[in-house]
Formats: sequence, structure tokens, C-alpha cells
Amino acid sequence: MNETIKTLKNHRSFRSYLDKDVPEELLNEMIESSQAAPSWINGQQVTVIAVKDPARKQKLAELCGNQAHIKEAPVFLIFCADFYRAQLAAEKENVTLEALDDIDALLVGAADVGLAMGNAIAAAESSGLGIVPIGGIRRNPLEVIELLELPKYVLPISGLCVGYGAEDPGQKPRLPKEAVYHQESYNSDLQKTINTYDETYSEYMKKRTNGEKDTTWSEAVTSFYKQTYYPSIAQMVEQQGFTCKNIKKL
Repeated sequence: MNETIKTLKNHRSFRSYLDKDVPEELLNEMIESSQAAPSWINGQQVTVIAVKDPARKQKLAELCGNQAHIKEAPVFLIFCADFYRAQLAAEKENVTLEALDDIDALLVGAADVGLAMGNAIAAAESSGLGIVPIGGIRRNPLEVIELLELPKYVLPISGLCVGYGAEDPGQKPRLPKEAVYHQESYNSDLQKTINTYDETYSEYMKKRTNGEKDTTWSEAVTSFYKQTYYPSIAQMVEQQGFTCKNIKKL
């Protein structure tokens, strides 16, 4: 196993950070690694915004659901799906970007962000930094857009806390490989696998919380997905110029 694979398999999410700045050199390495990720048609549909100012981090922490680790981390990165540059290119070439009316543009933007963030995370962790992704950046997206002054055709997809971890939080057990890796076709006979994993996950939670919680993976996941989690997403998408009108024709 090479060092890159060791780094990837050793991932954990840090929610507590030392009062220690991230060297600009390491931050630049993260951004350059992020830029090196593949993207659809080489459109490079990703923008990363770094926030270090304590007051702005405080505001973002509140908008993300009062997540204290956002203001504690020395750097908070916001990864955005970005078609603004493509729009500038379209204006230069005097064409209309009809593709932005299709829901596939959202899939492209989100996929590109995932690839770019994955590279950034690998770069950070291989340099001794701790991170945790923040989906809560979409909790109050309209306010985030205003705070970050995002132009049309730019969507905040995920945040990323970056810093030196204060303590090792340990690694959550993952689903068995047979639940996520299928060959030739999808194997939907997964209930027994999930049941077994729920037992493993519950034991992990007991140890992590000194017996205070024994939540299973199924309970944790369904507690999120039993309701619409971020109700302002549709408004954000339309406000930022992604009409998805092609899907409305179906």
C-alpha cells in the first residue's frame, strides 16, 4: 500500500482545531491540487472561496446551523459550482448557454465540486492537516450567496473546515464493501448487510459516547432524510440562473 492510499484510507473528520494558522504554502497546495482535478469538458466548473476573517467565519457558522468548528478552524473554504466563467465565455462568443436550463448542469457542477474537494482533502490530510466537510453551507443559501457576493450562475455546494486537529476523533466504521461495490450489475439484496452494519455502528457509537448513545446507521440516516432538509435550495437554484425548465416540460 503506497502513501497516497494510506492517507485516503486514514481519513477522519475533525471538529476541534488548535489555535494555529495554516501556512499559506499548504493552502496553495490544496487549491492547486483542487484545480488539478478532472472536470466535465474541461469546463472547470468550480470556485473555492477562503474565509479567514473571524467575524465572517462567525456569521457563516451561524448560517450553517451554529457549527462552532467553522469559527474555530483557521480557514473555512467554500466550494462552489461555477458557471459564471462559462457565461462570460458565452457572451464573448455571442451564444446562449441552453445547457443551463437542463438539470444536468446541476449534476455537472456538483460532481466537479466533489472531485475538486476530494483532491483538496487528500492534499490537506497528506500534509498533516485536519478537515471536515460542511453540507450546512446550503442551510441558508440565499444569505450565504449575499455574504460571499456570489454572482449569477454560482452555487455554494459544500464548505470545508481546515486546520490542525486538536485531538484524533477516530474513524467511523464504513459500510461493508459488498454494500457499495457491485460487479456487472446492482445487487439489491442488501438488508442483511445493513442489519449487520447497524450492529457495528451502534457499538462504535456506544464507545464514542461512553454508552450515552447506541444510534444505528439506519437511525442516523433516516433522521436526516425523513424530511426536506434544506427547503431554500430550489429558490437558490432559480435565483442563480438555473431554471431547470427542461425538466418541467416532462
